[in-house]
Amino acid sequence: MQDRVVRRMLLLSSFVALAFFATGCKKKVGNLPPSAPPPPVAAEPTVSINASTTSINAGDSVTLTWTSTNATDLNLAPGIGKVPPEGSQAVTPTESTSYQITATGPGGSAQASVRVTVNAASEETGPAPNPGMDQLFAANVKDAFYDFNKSDLRPDARQALTQTAEFLRQYPQMRVAIEGHCDERGSTEYNLGLGERRAQAARDFLVSLGISADRLTTVSYGKEKPFCTQSNEGCWQQNRRAHFVRAQ
Repeated sequence: MQDRVVRRMLLLSSFVALAFFATGCKKKVGNLPPSAPPPPVAAEPTVSINASTTSINAGDSVTLTWTSTNATDLNLAPGIGKVPPEGSQAVTPTESTSYQITATGPGGSAQASVRVTVNAASEETGPAPNPGMDQLFAANVKDAFYDFNKSDLRPDARQALTQTAEFLRQYPQMRVAIEGHCDERGSTEYNLGLGERRAQAARDFLVSLGISADRLTTVSYGKEKPFCTQSNEGCWQQNRRAHFVRAQ
């Protein structure tokens, strides 16, 4: 009798020991740390380019204007090379040429182009009036561009106007008209006022650089004479400017 009791106690003890051992061998699994969110996807670049006119006579100049977003590198071909994210460049093609701009950035690349047709010279049309001065004006007088609903001068606008002032100092007899332009958003009346403030800001800066005020006139066209007619930011940026025209 006593032996059976002892055997039962030994069996019970063995069972408890085995159960404890099995429980102790189970590895406790804690909560897994949350997975890191995927890195943000870089925005794709955009770029647009326009010409002040797409048809010129042989020997005339044309101004190319471009703007971009999300781009770290821009290249304008043929013959120009690297350019800033937005700006303008006067060119004098000797033959009909397609100008192509390529914008690259972390999000990829984008391209845009504009074609300038060069009309053959003819005896009937005769020489262009003062082509040398027109070319100098187009190459050296730079428009000032503005942010949306703003008339204060950005750093790039100050740089452009400084270059314009340097050119005007070389030709003290030259007079210019400064046109204020806006994009299509907003009422006609509001944009006429905004365009005037933009033209006036450019005029005041030139005067501060030593250009005589009586050589500079201002006019606002608001949104009535756009340089680009597409409804997107790239096009709107081209229309927000103070544009220079030689006064006759």
